[in-house]
Amino acid sequence: MTKRLVNLLTLLLLPLIATAQEKPNVLLIISDDQSWTDYSFMGHPQIETPHLDKLAAESLTYTRGYVTSPLCRPSLASILTGQHTHKHGITGNDLKSPKRKDLNGMTSRRHPDWAPKNEQLYAGFVKHPNVARALNDAGYLTLQTGKYWEGKPQRAGFTHAMTHADPARGGRHGDSGLKVSREGIQPIKDFLDESKSSNKPFFIWHAPFLPHTPHNPPKELMEKYLKREPNKFRARYFAMVDWFDQTCGELLSELDNRNLAKNTIVLYVTDNGWIQDTESARFAPLSKQDPHEGGIRTPIMLKWPGNVTPEMDKTTLVSSIDLAPTILKACNIAVPPTMTGLDLRDKAALQTRNAIHGYDGNHDIFDLENRTSNMETRYIIEGDWKLLEHHFSPTLFRAHNGVFTGKADNKEGKPELYNLIKDPHEKVNLAAQNPDQVKALQAKILKWWNS
Repeated sequence: MTKRLVNLLTLLLLPLIATAQEKPNVLLIISDDQSWTDYSFMGHPQIETPHLDKLAAESLTYTRGYVTSPLCRPSLASILTGQHTHKHGITGNDLKSPKRKDLNGMTSRRHPDWAPKNEQLYAGFVKHPNVARALNDAGYLTLQTGKYWEGKPQRAGFTHAMTHADPARGGRHGDSGLKVSREGIQPIKDFLDESKSSNKPFFIWHAPFLPHTPHNPPKELMEKYLKREPNKFRARYFAMVDWFDQTCGELLSELDNRNLAKNTIVLYVTDNGWIQDTESARFAPLSKQDPHEGGIRTPIMLKWPGNVTPEMDKTTLVSSIDLAPTILKACNIAVPPTMTGLDLRDKAALQTRNAIHGYDGNHDIFDLENRTSNMETRYIIEGDWKLLEHHFSPTLFRAHNGVFTGKADNKEGKPELYNLIKDPHEKVNLAAQNPDQVKALQAKILKWWNS
């Protein structure tokens, strides 16, 4: 080949090479079981989160962010697909029958009668368009780390995965993937090496099992918080949040050290909330598995140096279904019509929407053919107002040992209405004093549900 021909080919290929290099990388960080209040930048008086504080300051940060469900699996499914819970069909964590007390989340996946049902659930889910597959199709290397529920991640478009999803080896909600950050980030470093050697942009789904139980923080962090908080359960949880923050710092520093930060979009969200119980290692009421603010509210951050102006937005409502279309639009990839969220960069569109919705189902999915039969609550947040429309009493449900009653006319099933600006911790139910507001918001929930 002559030198002149080589030069000509180089000139022809340069635009293609430049285009590949200009594609932004994407890092999506998903906290696990953390309240919207539990950050220094959100005003927590004891917990220290310097790395997340820095990320928030460098990001377009929405403090009024919400997830679609107060339970991890449905919430994560919405983040991945950009769809609401009743659209993608993952309405609970485990597929179970109330009559089968011998089956738990792990055993049902390997039981000969129930494994095919779980496979049906996985197969239906991966048919939905999602952000990982869209990026994969556009030439990205895509890595799954941390929590993941829907079988083998490769089926959803991940080219690389920490999770093996084999029920015989404990596959349920992440298995080996749950080691990330608790045991370092070497798999991410290896993935970044491969991305560099192959000259391909990357997407990282980073959903570490933090600050989720088991609450086993490093000794020095536990001692640090015991000096501030005498209750050992709260101190242990606070230390876990600090530990999670440290691991985020480690990951973000890795991007800096590799000169990747400038061309990497970093997004942050929590899968669902958590308020630490003071008498056990469990969560307190009105947090996880509950559609009050402690279960569904989260800061949502978007950092893209030179492309997104940092701002602390304390008024605009945003949803976790906005993450997937934001990523795809930023990467110049067509957004599937199933993704009905908005671009987080488009403040005008977000403010015009003015309302977001969500679904709270029981922990378990009872019926593959009618997956919303586990529905407990649907909710809407519009402006200052939030309405919780209950469909049967969670209290009554638990009292009946997990048997679905379907009763909506019990006392606990009455709607709850809150003015979140005046009452952000939902202390005063205003439904009785505002029947017209309740009726109007109920009509909007029904319109959303049927849309």
